[in-house]
Amino acid sequence: MLNTFSRRTLLGLVAATALSTGAASASPATDFVNNFGTKLVGIVNSGQSLDAKKQQVLPLLQQNLDIEGIGRYCLGRYWHTATPAQQQKYISLFDQVLVNTITDQVGNYQGVSFHIVGSTSTPDGERVRALIDRPGQPEVNMQLIISGNPPKVVDMFGEGASLRMNQRGDYSSYLSRHGGDVDALNTALEHQLAHHH
Repeated sequence: MLNTFSRRTLLGLVAATALSTGAASASPATDFVNNFGTKLVGIVNSGQSLDAKKQQVLPLLQQNLDIEGIGRYCLGRYWHTATPAQQQKYISLFDQVLVNTITDQVGNYQGVSFHIVGSTSTPDGERVRALIDRPGQPEVNMQLIISGNPPKVVDMFGEGASLRMNQRGDYSSYLSRHGGDVDALNTALEHQLAHHH
């Protein structure tokens, strides 16, 4: 169900939160990205096993991503038609699927660096822009939307596409084919988790 996330976008989350070497003017949003990234890059670049890295990255992601907010946005208008029990189950499943999708990429990248090139205010939060350098690959332009108190990642853009918008389109399409049945979506997410390796 998260197939519409491009690998580059997801890897961009890991890369964009890597240690910043830029000298962009500090703001709460850029400070947050630097702090989150310093912790994340320390795990990703460590010599530990992939399983050990995933175990350490998991709480870091759950603390720094607004998983419930992203999940609610992705469900769109169907959030309001779901029962409280369906909503609770969906958020629990969405949390696992999203975190799995990101942690699966942890072992694939090392030696990543980036620098913040600026930030601007948007209706959704502060948009922090970064250029990401990956060994032997083209530079990537990545943007994180930071909002809330305490601040959290509420969306990310890679290759010009919004993670939330892509996933919302995917879920809306699925639900429209299944009569708006959130239970059907939850079952599909459970199926995805059951087949996760």
